[in-house]
Amino acid sequence: MPRILPTDPHHADARTAATLQAVETKLGMLPNLLATLARAPAALNGYLQFSEALGQGRLSAPQRELIALAVAQENACAYCLSAHTALAQGTGLSEAAIARARRHGASDTPDEALIELSRRIVRSRAKLDDGTLEAARRAGLDDGLIIETIAQVALNLLTNYVNHVAGTEVDFPVVGLRPAA
Repeated sequence: MPRILPTDPHHADARTAATLQAVETKLGMLPNLLATLARAPAALNGYLQFSEALGQGRLSAPQRELIALAVAQENACAYCLSAHTALAQGTGLSEAAIARARRHGASDTPDEALIELSRRIVRSRAKLDDGTLEAARRAGLDDGLIIETIAQVALNLLTNYVNHVAGTEVDFPVVGLRPAA
């Protein structure tokens, strides 16, 4: 049961209602997470703007989903695991690739490096040792991709934390917290 209820767009101020309507039009649904973020319109708008900006970066949509899955798995965020599994499928990622990301593996070295770097950022609270950065660089990540990965992890931490605190009800096909073997 939610501890912070999603905003009802019909009872939101005009600007927030318009933002939520735009999200619903774009996605074909209004995810409970975004309606919950709308309790703080600045947080909702910040999330949407940051997400949009990262969508214009060098990481592909499938790579951003791999990072989101790895971060959600590390944080045991049931909402984000469910949402990003559905979104990952929409980017063309296979069930096997999604399962590997949740187990912290990928089918190629750059994607594996993104997943491993993301996992280590979360676990260490971004206090990475030199060896971790060198491994990422050897796998093909330059400093720009490392920074972009940090930004993507930060965006996903925001949603994981909101979901944990709010108890956001999952409105995507539910996946378990344990990754498939």
